Amino acid sequence: MRVRTDDEVYRVDAVWLGPPKATFPWRARYVAWGVGIVVFLLVTALQRQIGFGFDFINTGWGFVFTVALTRYICTRISHERPLSSVMTMWVRELNSPRETTSGTGGAASAARIRVNQDRPRKRLSEKGAKRAARATRSQHRRKTDRRKKEVRGVRTPA
Repeated sequence: MRVRTDDEVYRVDAVWLGPPKATFPWRARYVAWGVGIVVFLLVTALQRQIGFGFDFINTGWGFVFTVALTRYICTRISHERPLSSVMTMWVRELNSPRETTSGTGGAASAARIRVNQDRPRKRLSEKGAKRAARATRSQHRRKTDRRKKEVRGVRTPA
């Protein structure tokens, strides 16, 4: 069983097919017409700033870029996510504070780092010091004993 949504209602109301008996061969929402007009004016102004003349070829390419940009913009908007909220999100994204990725200052130098000959150690009480000394001695003994111990079943190269 299929459950039909009410999305079709929004699509029907938001589409203009053209004048009666002379409809367009494509479907375009009202918002797409508005976005397309604004994008065409911006693309045309950008072409003039770059230095392209106002002739048939340049205007045709401007129209092609307009259609591509309008289709891209209109895929991002819907009745649930209107153009105003997308534009607001875009403006806030551009104006939001960013994390600084570059460091401050010049090259790093180790000239000001103090180096001590002895490693700093935690101060122990008298009992703790004796215990630590015994532990290090026993660890040292274990290491030397391991080296001398022979492993059975392993052949040494002759």
